[in-house]
Amino acid sequence: MTYHLPAGKALGGPYAVDITPEKAGWGHSSLRVLELPPGGAHSFDTGDSEWIVVPLSGGCTVAAADDFGQETFELQGRADVFSGVSDFAYVPRDARATVTSTAGGRFALTGARCTRRLPARYGPASEVPVELRGTGNCSRQVNNFGAAGVFECDKLIAVEVITPGGNWSSFPPHKHDEHRPGEESVLEEIYYFEFAGHDGIPGLGYQRVSPSGPGRDTDVLAEVRDGDVVLIPDGWHGPSMATPGHHMYYLNVMAGPEAERAWLICDHPDHAWVRDTWPDQPVDPRLPLYTAPETSV
Repeated sequence: MTYHLPAGKALGGPYAVDITPEKAGWGHSSLRVLELPPGGAHSFDTGDSEWIVVPLSGGCTVAAADDFGQETFELQGRADVFSGVSDFAYVPRDARATVTSTAGGRFALTGARCTRRLPARYGPASEVPVELRGTGNCSRQVNNFGAAGVFECDKLIAVEVITPGGNWSSFPPHKHDEHRPGEESVLEEIYYFEFAGHDGIPGLGYQRVSPSGPGRDTDVLAEVRDGDVVLIPDGWHGPSMATPGHHMYYLNVMAGPEAERAWLICDHPDHAWVRDTWPDQPVDPRLPLYTAPETSV
């Protein structure tokens, strides 16, 4: 199984990235990246999965239709992932979704197989919690738009992480591949990367995933660039390393078989002590890159 998919290696139909449970070899998590030209439109059936549509660049209209009617949401979006928090739209399972964009753009479709059918909803940018996690060179920004306890879904968990150039995130390495009630939950995870360039030079970073035990043998050390994907069915994941001078963005998509939708993790025992050093260091002064707007337009 190939766990690192460089840009262009996860193409599928109209999607620049098309990760389905079948392609990933697991049971729940999905990610599609849709690129639309000005005036472009794309429709898809949600099937047995719930979806959150979040703009990576540009704005769009999202319509969710079923036998009972249609809900339509106007997403203002953003210029790019390094310029601001985006609004988003939730589309339930067993519906027909249509994404249209007057000016064009790139849109992430984060999905998870689910049981419950929740109503279609709009998520305003103003209600996205922006969290600063870690300190020193472990400082990073987390946009918790689809986090458990923030926005209701049946199975899907989705967040954005921004790591300033030169910093490490997803550190200490952690895992969520065992069912241990109250301590750790089983979640399949997708990392999708983008980088801030500098003077026309594209950015890059590195991603590590290491085996966490018998039968959990995912092993990745990848140089990652714009549009790359790393699949994490199990294992200790981290660090995610941003090269100096280039901010790193990644979109995390998670889902699993647990009855409770929760992000419960276990730190690697060799590196868990790092968290104890954080209170003695300041947060990287470059963060936050931005905060959520006070009100949505």
